[in-house]
Amino acid sequence: MANKVKTRKKISAQGKGLITLAVFLVITVVLGVLSITGMVLPPDGLYKLLPWVPTNAANWPASISLGLDLRGGVYVEYQATRPEDTSDDMYAYLISSTMDVMRNRLTDQGYPEATVTQIDNDGIRVEIPDVTDPNAVLELIGTPALLEFKSPEGETFMTGANVKNAYPTQDTSNTTINNYYAVGFELDAEGTKLFADMTSASIGQQIAIYLDGTQIMAPTVNTAITEGSGIITGSFTQEQAQALAIQIQSGALPLTLTQQKVDTISATLGVDALQTSLTAAAIGILLVMLIMIVRYRLSGVVASWALILYIIILFWFVAMLPGFQLTLPGIAGVILGIGMAVDANVVIFERFGEELALGRQTKAAAKMGFKNAFSAILDANVTTLIAAIVLMVFGTGSVRGFANMLALSVVCSKFTAIVISRVLLSSFINVIPNKPELFSAKALKKEAQ
Repeated sequence: MANKVKTRKKISAQGKGLITLAVFLVITVVLGVLSITGMVLPPDGLYKLLPWVPTNAANWPASISLGLDLRGGVYVEYQATRPEDTSDDMYAYLISSTMDVMRNRLTDQGYPEATVTQIDNDGIRVEIPDVTDPNAVLELIGTPALLEFKSPEGETFMTGANVKNAYPTQDTSNTTINNYYAVGFELDAEGTKLFADMTSASIGQQIAIYLDGTQIMAPTVNTAITEGSGIITGSFTQEQAQALAIQIQSGALPLTLTQQKVDTISATLGVDALQTSLTAAAIGILLVMLIMIVRYRLSGVVASWALILYIIILFWFVAMLPGFQLTLPGIAGVILGIGMAVDANVVIFERFGEELALGRQTKAAAKMGFKNAFSAILDANVTTLIAAIVLMVFGTGSVRGFANMLALSVVCSKFTAIVISRVLLSSFINVIPNKPELFSAKALKKEAQ
């Protein structure tokens, strides 16, 4: 019996190029459509992908978090007064506790999207979207939560107004296990007397602590506390002790705050600014794509395609990553990133054209073009990224929003310029290998010589 030899038909380079371009086209279309329409998986809606493209001027979808300058609302800046004889670590803890108390109050009152950030060493900035009355916000922040201390019989004998301070501390009462924490507290003069009388009469019984009607702890009195300070033990971890201290402290802010600035931003102005910025960005992008196609031909088509993918990928990250907000300075960071992505493609295709003008084959010229342009692109992106990181670390408010978007834009533009543009250009060259004039006008100059 004759041996049968089976041969495997190989896909040609042209076929591979067509397949790659088809795959990228499908990916681009699918990502673009999903960004506009969103998606729900499975039918019961367990996983939802919200659209990030605005449906109208007044209804931006929830997948993109808007900053205060676009959404409208109120922001307030405070300066904290540092108590005397307070160490740097304790002062940092008091600042953090004050910010946590503010967040808790705002969340409890129906403002979960409010942001509280630190400014320098002693400043606090509060931003609350969808609020038009600054006085209501100031009253909300300044109104303490209701903290109650109840006797074993369930009667309130002291409130949070008598608590001067609460903080996590090491539990020194447990000599066998040294990694437990306790909650320390200090009372004012009235609270000292009330607590001394109640603990003296309640040894061996529980004193319950309630926050806005909810019991947060019920420690047992081991001894009378007559000096106005003490600790609550309970084998707490450091995180548990800190959380309980913040809850006890929430009856009053840990630090005295002085209002420095308060302002209201109209939502209408924000929407108008957003629409104007997006319109200007869209016109600029279309003009850049047209110029790239006219100047670099098929290479310009590659650059435009990569630019579309850059925009889609960037906004998908903005929609999915926590902590990112779209602000007017952030839009400027996006547009700057678009400029850097285009600039990277310009450098690549200029080097590509120079290699074609030297007489290299199209595929070899593309390889050398990317190789020669890589160092220049890397230097520009690294320096910009360093500047963005510095602004992220030391900036506040809108400056940090700009830095966040700029850093994300640099990373995305680097990926699309170096990876996606290279794959697309190589695929086009595989489909049309012997037509260098379709990729650069410099190839025609070589033929004319």
